[in-house]
Amino acid sequence: MPPKIRVGVVDDHSLYRDGVVFALESETDIEVIGQGETASDAIQIAHEHTPDVLLLDMNMPGGGVNAVSKIALKYPSTKTLMLTVVDDEDEVRSALRKGAKGYLLKGTSSSELVNAVRLVSKGQNYVSPSFAAKLIVSRREEADPASMTRRFPELTVREEQILMLILRGLSNRLIGEELGLSEKTVKGYLTAIMEKLHVRNRVEAAMLASERVSEKR
Repeated sequence: MPPKIRVGVVDDHSLYRDGVVFALESETDIEVIGQGETASDAIQIAHEHTPDVLLLDMNMPGGGVNAVSKIALKYPSTKTLMLTVVDDEDEVRSALRKGAKGYLLKGTSSSELVNAVRLVSKGQNYVSPSFAAKLIVSRREEADPASMTRRFPELTVREEQILMLILRGLSNRLIGEELGLSEKTVKGYLTAIMEKLHVRNRVEAAMLASERVSEKR
């Protein structure tokens, strides 16, 4: 039997924290090994227990982003997953750039929370599709395919089309449906896009695309 995913939960709202702990401990492959309320508690848990995943409230005392940057520097084996009630794009970008591996709104379902913990524990990044769309580009704006071509000469036309859809927050399955491609083919294109743009994942690719679009507006 594989070892359980060791998780720490830090949130200054005890009722919410209890709910998260209950949801996680209901899973046979997850165990909660530490709880806290502040950024200092988060750093202490990382130091004393080295959890696989540390769930952090963005707005806890001491600052969630501050905790993320220190943990990423001192305890890189512990992956941080942010929880917040506010979908602030600047805060999300800051947390991801400082080392957070995932970002969830507190209204998410327990099944999505558990899925995110499992993915992050394996080294993958996680931002829920609906939230990724808000993070990457405003719902009021649509990137112009022609302008994307000018900004990404290193990509093929098809790769630019896929990047456009990533920018809009679509999953690989939905991108495939949009372009008439299999999900496996989309994954192959995504790998090529990440290599050419020198980014590690789809979130970073979309953030880069968003920044280049914004520069030209």
